[in-house]
Amino acid sequence: MHPDKNVFMFSGQGSQYHQMGKPLFESDPQFRRHMLRLAALAKTLSGLDVLETTHNGAKGDVFDRTLATHPAIFMTEYALALRLIESGIVPDAVLGSSLGSFAAATVAGCLSEEDAMAAVVAQARAFESTCEPGGMTAVLAEPEIFDREPFLHGASELAAINFDKHFGVSATRADLDAIDAELKRRGITHQRLAVSFAFHSRWVDSARERFLDSIAGLSLRPASLPILCCDRGGPVGPALPPDYFWHVVRHPIRFQDTVRHLESKGAWRYIDVGPSGTMATFAKYALPDDTSSSTHPILTPYGQDARNLSTLSALAA
Repeated sequence: MHPDKNVFMFSGQGSQYHQMGKPLFESDPQFRRHMLRLAALAKTLSGLDVLETTHNGAKGDVFDRTLATHPAIFMTEYALALRLIESGIVPDAVLGSSLGSFAAATVAGCLSEEDAMAAVVAQARAFESTCEPGGMTAVLAEPEIFDREPFLHGASELAAINFDKHFGVSATRADLDAIDAELKRRGITHQRLAVSFAFHSRWVDSARERFLDSIAGLSLRPASLPILCCDRGGPVGPALPPDYFWHVVRHPIRFQDTVRHLESKGAWRYIDVGPSGTMATFAKYALPDDTSSSTHPILTPYGQDARNLSTLSALAA
């Protein structure tokens, strides 16, 4: 049995990189049109030329300024989602992880792109003005070691469980340096994410009040299609709670639980609408062995964006 339902997956902080989406931007007029409109909106709200920073930064350079990366991720994801929908690839559900929840909710009709971008920029400003520097490390190992190892649970918080051999931790920069050093000493594969703050942990709590005050007048409409939330590990809505966009960046990411919920409902095309294809990779490893579901990256750091889009369009036809 082949999947006949599409779920759009939207990733969050750490999935960004310089020149993300640039190959598709240069080759695809529809995607470029959406990106230019959203970039103009981001510049009005943030004062930054986000598209210039994203597309013309050097590959491999650190790209972690939150006021730039927050809107850059949102506009890339939302523009790609609109491009897919215009080509006839329509979501039957959306899945948001952390910051990706903004684009997921916008595609689901809960808020306008203008309101979504304003909230994204407001959240970035709240983090930058109130939080101490921090970071996140992805660990390729069983999540159970977090509770067993004092060097992990004593200095960090569990930020994400993506599949049974991949989790993330958040901590202050000094503690994360020590954690990374110990992981290296033990031969445990890990990667420091390109983020400036310890998202999904107590170290961002100082931003809560400022962010929620800044979006107090946000108008949220009921969702027009199911929203899967990695904060909940399952569905949310159709009416989103007023503090929804805080909880999705504060609570741990439960991606594996979210995929398990979806699998209980049947087979899906898991379409990664994020910048890097990491959600498709996570889904591949989170899926059960006997599934009929499939995973589909589009944007990746390897320059095959247009080909990936064409392949998906052919499969979904």
